[in-house]
Order: sequence, then C-alpha cells, then structure tokens
Amino acid sequence: MTMDQDLMQRALSRCELCAATTDLASYDVAPNSSSNVDTHVLLCKTCHDHVSNPTAVDIKHWSSLNESIWSEHNAVKVLAYRILKRLGDSAWAQDLLGQIYLDDHVQAWADAGRTSEKEEGKVQVVDSNGTPLLDGDTVTLIKDLDVKGANFTAKRGTTVKNIVLTDDPKYIEGRVNGTRIVLVAAYLKKA
Repeated sequence: MTMDQDLMQRALSRCELCAATTDLASYDVAPNSSSNVDTHVLLCKTCHDHVSNPTAVDIKHWSSLNESIWSEHNAVKVLAYRILKRLGDSAWAQDLLGQIYLDDHVQAWADAGRTSEKEEGKVQVVDSNGTPLLDGDTVTLIKDLDVKGANFTAKRGTTVKNIVLTDDPKYIEGRVNGTRIVLVAAYLKKA
C-alpha cells in the first residue's frame, strides 16, 4: 500500500482535523527525521490551506480540534497543538491547550515546527534560574503566591502546564486551580 492509502485507511477517509470527506490529501508535519505515515496527516483542502497559510485564521473552522487533540496519532496532535497556539488569546483555544497532553518528544516536535515573534528576537522570558521559557512549557512555583480576586493561595511546588508568554518578559500566564492567572517569572522554575 502507498502512504496515501495507509492514511486513508487510518483516518477512515476523513480529514483528521475537521472530519471533512472531500478533497483529501496527505500533509507532512515537519520537521521530522523520516517521512512516513506516522509523520503525515490526512487533511481536507480547507484545513490544508489554513495550515499552509499561517495568516489565514478561521476560528470557526477550528472548533473541531476538540476531537483532534485526543487523537492516538502524534502527528495529528502536533498539528492541532500548533494551530491552537496560533489562535492565541481565544478562550476556547486556551482551554483546549490546557487539556492536550504531549509526551516530551512529541512536545519537542510540536515546538520545533513553530515560529513566532517571541522566538525571533523579542526579549526572552527566563525563570528564577535564568532558564529560557517558551509557550507551552511546564513550570513549578518556588514560593507561595496569594492570588488576589480568586481567594486562594497557589502553593509552592504547584505545577503549571502549558504556560503562555505575555508581552512583558517579567510575566507569564498559566492555569492554577482551574483559574487562568498571571504569574511572575522570577517565582517560577522550569520543570
């Protein structure tokens, strides 16, 4: 069987991001060390156009990603993660990013294919040890922090997954106790 046939069989002849059934083609999720069915995703023309053109962001089209993030295929999860990151401040996209789980090697693959202004010359955000932080990193609190307005204390040792960098290099955003809060980078260490 060819790779396209393998992808069609794996995806049940549906786009692996939105479940469309027409104009399907394979898409290589770069970068990867070998080109095979595990590094490709079956996409419809609409998804392919949106993925290939980062400036074309149709938030309504991507509502189907709530299913894609749970795929058993890493290439699908990597692509869904990158799209959600591109959607930025959209509340539902941030909620999905908080739910997605990527193994370390899959997270590295997902981050390797992303380019953003933050990675291309803006001031770097660092933790308490001077380690650079990136969107999607996991950090640990190094001291108890009173969360004003939410009436709880974020305890030292609390893990915050899938952080989001802000425009100010002193702060990051993350979800603690189900609440999205702004944290001071100096009170964090990369996990």
